[in-house]
Amino acid sequence: MRARLLVGGVCAAALAVTSVVLAGTAHAEADRTVTSNTTGTHNGYFFSYWKDNGNVTMNLGAGGSYSVQWSNINNTVVGKGWKPGSSHTVNYSGTFNVNGNGYLALYGWTTNPLIEYYIVENFGSYNPSTGAQRLGSVTTDGSTYDIYRTQRVNQPSIIGTATFYQYWSVRQQKRTGGTITTANHFNAWASLGLNLGSHDYQILATEGYQSSGSSSITVSEGGGPTVTSSPRPSSPGPTTPTGGTGTCQVTNAVNAWNNGLTDNITITNTGTAPINGWSLKFNLASGQNITSGWSATYAPSSGQVTATNVSYNAAIPPGGSTTIGFQATHTGNSAAPSGFTLNGTACR
Repeated sequence: MRARLLVGGVCAAALAVTSVVLAGTAHAEADRTVTSNTTGTHNGYFFSYWKDNGNVTMNLGAGGSYSVQWSNINNTVVGKGWKPGSSHTVNYSGTFNVNGNGYLALYGWTTNPLIEYYIVENFGSYNPSTGAQRLGSVTTDGSTYDIYRTQRVNQPSIIGTATFYQYWSVRQQKRTGGTITTANHFNAWASLGLNLGSHDYQILATEGYQSSGSSSITVSEGGGPTVTSSPRPSSPGPTTPTGGTGTCQVTNAVNAWNNGLTDNITITNTGTAPINGWSLKFNLASGQNITSGWSATYAPSSGQVTATNVSYNAAIPPGGSTTIGFQATHTGNSAAPSGFTLNGTACR
């Protein structure tokens, strides 16, 4: 049953990949009613509507608000959010009522690696983590969330049929409204070796499966790595090789806002021998100061920094890679780090 519940998410993802418009500042648009599969933007927010059959009516309202009613359906997923998503803090409020199987979640995708993820806030008669192996937990925003990883084999995705992992945080104390400190989930996942890639879309989603119900949701950005008053880039940032020549390659994916940034750093072993234990040195731009990090330990917090592996990513086989990252403040210079060396060897 759990696998069937996930079909809606991946089919909605396949639909959403056809949309190239991005959420951004827009003039107020009239309310809009949607009854057939589509994606787009409305009042500055990305939206997605998907169903396989049945009666589903989605009403797009002011700002990040939407409502949906469904009945006599097999599966449906709708929501409003952003494209690209990020580790921003998300605020939401509203109502969620389901007779049977359904859930309310912050839902999104990344590429390189291809990951489908869920931060489940509320659900009906079926817990979507049923049957999955619990890897750990994170306590944030007034509750403990259980963390799971599952795998989908040869299933629809935003890049077509593929095999990929799903990451889950499932809230123990269900709710419909509050703040989702998304970065806390992403960092908790990373500490368990569950690394994300470059963000595609991200929505506060309502899903129903062989059920009937309704929801009325308003979603907005809070503080953190994306700020409402700051423009969002059309991608998480430039990904460019950095450094000299050697048996390693480093790429950066920087996402900056007015006084902060995040950087996901991918280390690739381009040599013929495995790397067993590593230290990555790099130079932070002037005025930057690391405030938190994931998948490595970082010292010092400014200037020339050394990132050292943690237990689960010490080994990098030839041709393999690992992704680490950090969040930092800045005083106007949001440039990517430079001068990468891995175990004393300059990286390209």
